[in-house]
Amino acid sequence: MFKEKALYLLNAIKQSTERTFSVPVIEEFMQSINCISLKANSSAKTDITIVVHDQRTNQQPTLGFSIKSQLGSPSTLLNAGKTTNFIYEINFTHLTRDEIDQINSIDTRSKIMDRITQIQSKGGIFEFVKTERQIFSNNLVLIDSLLPQILSEIVFDFYTTEFSHLTDLVNLTAKKNPLEFDIENEHKFYEYKIKRFLTDVALGMMPSQVWTGKYDATGGYLIVKENGDVLCYHIYNRNEFEDYLLNNTKLDTASSSRHGFGEIYEKNGQLLFKLNLQIRFIK
Repeated sequence: MFKEKALYLLNAIKQSTERTFSVPVIEEFMQSINCISLKANSSAKTDITIVVHDQRTNQQPTLGFSIKSQLGSPSTLLNAGKTTNFIYEINFTHLTRDEIDQINSIDTRSKIMDRITQIQSKGGIFEFVKTERQIFSNNLVLIDSLLPQILSEIVFDFYTTEFSHLTDLVNLTAKKNPLEFDIENEHKFYEYKIKRFLTDVALGMMPSQVWTGKYDATGGYLIVKENGDVLCYHIYNRNEFEDYLLNNTKLDTASSSRHGFGEIYEKNGQLLFKLNLQIRFIK
């Protein structure tokens, strides 16, 4: 019965062209099994709780898994918000009010990149100051004390280069080595730290909430593939899980007007510019 309904629902999802739609047959079936909600609370990373029969330890732990679907639009790993804005100071240039207004009015398809390019053409140098929200900064520092600086480099490169995949952005940052790590022996400092960040985001860390380091999704990820097959990345296989997160994510541009970034503004005599971090899975 469950398999039959699952196939029915899979076909209904594939055939629908709407963002939201109802499937009466499935709604009736859900009611019959006392399932009253399809969506988990947005404050939790766990979408489903499963009792796992673990042959390695001969135990049956109850674990939480986060579900990501490849059936529709690519899912987000880290949602955009003012909580994920990075603030940069514009140094070594003096812009008049008319110049600021002219730059902020650029409305091309790649307007943020074009605005940054215009600022740089006038001698402006962008230097990371802080994240907009202190809780997010503290969460990053808890994971790794250098994460705010590393992510600020990756975010800036995303908006000023052709790269969007995290693997490419991490490789670019590692090549530039802005934090001047000792790479004589080819330690992968940037890759390791970003993998730690992605794992904590995937399993529990939210930018707007104080992160204690305790995972919510204690099991890992369930990936629903386009053909309906379910792929499990278990936290036991941590290396494979981290590789999956790094190799299958990219940075994405959210609404600049909604989240308040991408324009020059002045505060305490300083010219400042915000850029936003949003991470999405690659379908």
